[in-house]
Amino acid sequence: MDRDAATPLSAQLADWLRRAMLAGTLAPGERLPSSRGLAAQLGVSRTVITEAFQQLYAEGWLEGRHGSGTFVAPAETPRRAAGVGGATGVGGAGLLEPGGSAAGRGPGATSRNGDAAGRAPGVTGPGGGVAGWASGVTGPGGSLAGRATGVIGAGGGVAGRVSGAAGGGGVAGGGRPVDLRPGHPWVRDYDEPAWKRAWRRAADLPPGGDPDPYGLPHLRELLAGHLRRTRAVAVGPENILVTRGTGNGLDLCALALLAGGGRAGVEEPGYRVARAVFAARGAEIVPCPVDEDGVVVDDLPGDLGLLYTTPAHQYPLGGRLPIPRRERLLTWARATGAMVVEDDYDAEFRYDVAPLPALFGLDPSRVVLLGTLSKSLAPDVGLGWLVGTEELVHRIAALRDDLGDRTSGPVQQAVATLLERGDLDRHLRRMRLEYARRRAVVVEALGGVCRLRGDTAGLHVLAELPAGAVAPLVAAAREEGVLLDSTDRHHHGPPRVHGLVIGYGSASLPEVRRGCAILARLIAPRTRAAF
Repeated sequence: MDRDAATPLSAQLADWLRRAMLAGTLAPGERLPSSRGLAAQLGVSRTVITEAFQQLYAEGWLEGRHGSGTFVAPAETPRRAAGVGGATGVGGAGLLEPGGSAAGRGPGATSRNGDAAGRAPGVTGPGGGVAGWASGVTGPGGSLAGRATGVIGAGGGVAGRVSGAAGGGGVAGGGRPVDLRPGHPWVRDYDEPAWKRAWRRAADLPPGGDPDPYGLPHLRELLAGHLRRTRAVAVGPENILVTRGTGNGLDLCALALLAGGGRAGVEEPGYRVARAVFAARGAEIVPCPVDEDGVVVDDLPGDLGLLYTTPAHQYPLGGRLPIPRRERLLTWARATGAMVVEDDYDAEFRYDVAPLPALFGLDPSRVVLLGTLSKSLAPDVGLGWLVGTEELVHRIAALRDDLGDRTSGPVQQAVATLLERGDLDRHLRRMRLEYARRRAVVVEALGGVCRLRGDTAGLHVLAELPAGAVAPLVAAAREEGVLLDSTDRHHHGPPRVHGLVIGYGSASLPEVRRGCAILARLIAPRTRAAF
């Protein structure tokens, strides 16, 4: 390691370990030295080692085994050694050729700071330098090769365990359409023993008589730790109220912040559920324009009671609100007295870029943070959280108590077990790898025929198209067995942005590849003149 380099030692070490794992020098399942032992070997502090390990844990390269140490995570696709020498460090731009250009980018590729159009297979993955993740090699029946834990693979089947499970799927293979609509995660890949263990533990506890409107104290403590680890939000259990999900959190915010109606700003285009919830509580909905970075602060009116926003990954356009604009947004909120409702709906999934801090951490007095397990685990769990000042949480809990609104006790107990044992963190690491592969396939297939936005995070991208091309394309894709969503239904007023909101969460990797191949063929003649 170069102690004179501008790159931190921990980032240098993480990069070296990535290269070793890509090249096969460190094999899947191999145990790494202890942080103390490795620090002594390299002559650095343990902090350098632990920071590097933590980054690789977050990216899914390493896994911990209780009482046993740190191991290289099981390979989910064959790791290729070719080009490893050019892999970049955390947040890099992919495999680089001499001169710094991204290897294999096709026609129409943009710069690192633009949209990742036309990337070739294997250019990127979590951390931005993972060869082969876009190649989509799977094992027999479509399940991911090398999965040691027996979880369900990308093709939908548990290798050697479940008979008759769906493979690559799709219309040609069995009549099932390829669903590329947004908003749905992959729910067939989970740790079955951990899932059953969590519910057994919940079932062992007696039924509760008077549910706590704040949520189970133990779960609130665990969620505080989860938010510190995943979003760098320094809160305690007193700042957290356990909800039934984002919709419930929005409803509670409307009750507390829009008493007697009021004006509620919602991004335009934006999340339809937020508009519906606020309108149901008597609020006047005020569409607030967004651009490719997120909500346009300079256009915000001064008489809003609250503003709903998705700064980590704007829904549905995919923008990432820059730090200077975040600061201007909070200045606006302080000046007008409005509260900002921050929906952190898929912030756990980032690929080429490091996460920006949550708005809540910049000014807790003007922000309410909403989170959910609907994208990171499954919508069916029905659990989320609301984070605010202690005073606001008390006020919302009192309103909730008056309404008899509660979150299921057994569900809270099961989620507490998943958090307590580290099962949820392990699931997130697996799914980051899986979603990164699917996202790379989408970018590779469509980047050369249209402009893509929002591909650095989340479970969807926006494919921009000419206005008149969208409806015919959706209909043509449906005829070929591919289900799509357009930007039109996400607008409150006349559509300003035209295109497809392409989700890659609920379709398997082979399905995503096949659906995007069909879509690219349909898009090309409609955009040839404009792209």
